[in-house]
Amino acid sequence: MRRTSHAFALLSVSTLMLIMQGCVSHSGHPSDRSVGAPAPMPPSTVDMTDAAEGSSNSAKAPLLPSLLFPGKGTAFTGWRCTPDQGLVTANDGDKLRLWSAHGAWLLDPAVVASGERYQQGDLSFWAKGPEATVESPRGRLSCERNIQQDALTRKQFPGVMFRAQGNEPGWVLTLANDVPEIFLSLDYGEREITLPYRVVAMDNAEGRVELASGQSARPFDVRIEAGACYDNMSGQPWPARVELTVNGKTYRGCGQGIAP
Repeated sequence: MRRTSHAFALLSVSTLMLIMQGCVSHSGHPSDRSVGAPAPMPPSTVDMTDAAEGSSNSAKAPLLPSLLFPGKGTAFTGWRCTPDQGLVTANDGDKLRLWSAHGAWLLDPAVVASGERYQQGDLSFWAKGPEATVESPRGRLSCERNIQQDALTRKQFPGVMFRAQGNEPGWVLTLANDVPEIFLSLDYGEREITLPYRVVAMDNAEGRVELASGQSARPFDVRIEAGACYDNMSGQPWPARVELTVNGKTYRGCGQGIAP
């Protein structure tokens, strides 16, 4: 935003004072839209061959909900349960992070004669060896440990705060940890682009985030939701479900928040 400084001239003749003041002009940021402003032209499809333009290096990346991260956890464990449902857990110090098809929770340790038991309100998770029992107002689950994998780290992905990927066709999405920029690699890396984004909605309690393009000419939408997610090819467990829509095509996959 450009501003012209006020200019003042002060002359004293006996008791007469004359003050001359210049004008101040304001020009709105291209992304600002006031009520009644003309609607932008319908956006074209995203050009995946050009580099991003107009991103703001002064803007800071938003803080994502903690339910998308493993906390102090270094690995994710996938559980197969009866009735048919998949769970994902991560040990966060003396607490347990739990993701299911219905959301995510951080459970506190509870006293138990054997095994490990964690609880948050009416939700409890009791593990003994490779088996676990989960009880909640929704019912009871009998689970078996299925697969375990290491959590992604900032050392593996420098400058990345969140990473997601999917298959058929293969795609990757990353969010920068310092500025609101998204990197998209689509169709097995044949199309790549980095663009600014804006936050449309965020629910920290539920672990939900909705993002949209920061450039009207290159639209895309991203929905991130905390919940158990399994890669449909490798079976790897993740704590977030991700849906990316670009050029009228929707990509679905799994992701994880990456802490420093």
